[in-house]
Amino acid sequence: MRTTDSRTASLLTTLGLLAAGCGTVTAGSDDADPPPETRARAHEVAEAWDGSPAADAWLKGYFPMADAVQPPEDAFHDENDKKAYERQNFELRGDLPGSEQREGKVTWRGGGSLTLPLMGAREAYQTVDRTDAPAPRLVVTGAKLGETTLVTSRGPATVPAWLFTVEGYDTPLKRVAVRPSKLPKPPIGPVRDTPTENLWELNRLVEVAADGRSVTVLAHHGSCDDGPAVDVLETAGSVVLSGYVVGMEEGLCTSDLRARKVTVALDRPLADRLLLDSFTGRPVPQGNPNGPSGSWS
Repeated sequence: MRTTDSRTASLLTTLGLLAAGCGTVTAGSDDADPPPETRARAHEVAEAWDGSPAADAWLKGYFPMADAVQPPEDAFHDENDKKAYERQNFELRGDLPGSEQREGKVTWRGGGSLTLPLMGAREAYQTVDRTDAPAPRLVVTGAKLGETTLVTSRGPATVPAWLFTVEGYDTPLKRVAVRPSKLPKPPIGPVRDTPTENLWELNRLVEVAADGRSVTVLAHHGSCDDGPAVDVLETAGSVVLSGYVVGMEEGLCTSDLRARKVTVALDRPLADRLLLDSFTGRPVPQGNPNGPSGSWS
């Protein structure tokens, strides 16, 4: 097992999303080996996906592995601007252009391209400005169609993007202007309906390292344990992640569902291999479903 816990990213409760902090744990310093059934399930998931029609559809589609919204390069000037961005609180003081262009092309650095429907500037802006709250706000004064680069399931790609001019910033806020492809039907179902100590569903993908040699995910755990751990099984066509908890305590426990960032090192770059969740049997979802760019899953 090769895992590194970073600071606690969020605490999910019935009252909402809270945040806390935690130190860093070196891989293998105090985590037990994963339960045997964890690895057995990972093999089942890998065998179901590797070489399947679903995997072929995945390799031919456009699935971003990074956020579709990119802040200005010099962000942020102060804490108020940062809060406005995180709260998705913007104000439009200008006109947004229309576009006669109906389609945009995604071009992969490793070769290949895909033409997809293009999102208009106003629709793209509405995915960024999702809060109608008092100040602080970031002010958008205009936009133009351009492009950006981001990591996808097929490696780095150049994609169409709306470049929004933000008052006080020299570089634009970028919002990818094409939507992800439809997720193929998984060739295997979830292992069960509810998690156990041996296997938990992962929350989402947080980041793929620039060199592809590690991935960071948000892994669930409860309030009466020592936190989450993630085991990894690598094959030629996939990387299967199995989330589980360590140090689970006996007795009564509150029902809080927590999540912590876990960075998993890989033996070789992820490249175009599928990143799969052992519990669900599906690709690990990218992005916060409630965030500005949502998730393709």
